[in-house]
Amino acid sequence: MKRKIVEAVAEKINKIIKESNGTLTINKIASKSCLTQSTVQHIAEKSYKDIKLLTIVRLCDGLGLGLKDFFSDELFSDIDRDD
Repeated sequence: MKRKIVEAVAEKINKIIKESNGTLTINKIASKSCLTQSTVQHIAEKSYKDIKLLTIVRLCDGLGLGLKDFFSDELFSDIDRDD
């Protein structure tokens, strides 16, 4: 089943949090990314209908990831392009 990009981004953020074993939280990611806590929370909860590339860039910067690393996850291999 194809995923919407907002779903894949949310799943990636939640995966990163889970893999951090408690060292990363929504608040920590928001602070490191220069985003509001509510923005990161809405992304993680799949509440956003559209995510700007600049927001993803900020998330990546805060997480110390390049865009290539962020999007290389299998989560992004089958994106619904009619999104």
